Amino acid sequence: MGLREWLIPQDKIFFDLFEQQAVVLTKAAQKLVNLTEDFTNVKEKRHEIEELEHQGDQITHDIYEQLNRTFITPLEPEEISRLASTLDEVLDYIDGATEKMFYYGIEATDVHMVELAKLIHMQTVELGGAVRGIRSIKNPKYIEERCIEVNRLENLADDVLAHAVTDLFRTQHAITIIKLKDIYEHLETATDYSEDVANVLSDIAIRHS
Repeated sequence: MGLREWLIPQDKIFFDLFEQQAVVLTKAAQKLVNLTEDFTNVKEKRHEIEELEHQGDQITHDIYEQLNRTFITPLEPEEISRLASTLDEVLDYIDGATEKMFYYGIEATDVHMVELAKLIHMQTVELGGAVRGIRSIKNPKYIEERCIEVNRLENLADDVLAHAVTDLFRTQHAITIIKLKDIYEHLETATDYSEDVANVLSDIAIRHS
């Protein structure tokens, strides 16, 4: 890297990487929806999501590597680090939920898993729009609207989890309760981290507008 590249903010590099990360996340969320709606070929579908999680890990690594190499950044280093880590957490929990579906050997998904998967996917679509918006922050209101919607969807996920657990504890099979509750909670945690991403993006929009 030459002196000019060291001194000039590497805006395009960071925003390109964040947008790539958001695209991978949305793809994984869509595959999660597909899996919960059609619980067949589980091993193959779970592997596809796992591969996307690996791609996300590599992008996160690239962001941190670029952060360590860049003297002047377009956003505060703490903002870059928080955004990268929270996006990565959402992807990790999507992957973790599908891993549990596979290794726990559940026979079928249910309406609660489908609802949670759809909420996660809707969140990732909104996050993708907000991530694209921080490249120039010409329209902070647009970013804020996307973030508000992500928060609204997270509240809906809380309700779905509550209903899911209520229904679950009406059953009598202890092992099934343990397995399904863990999957529900993993999916809902993905929505929590999506809300964390939205909060980071909202802070960036306010700080840099």
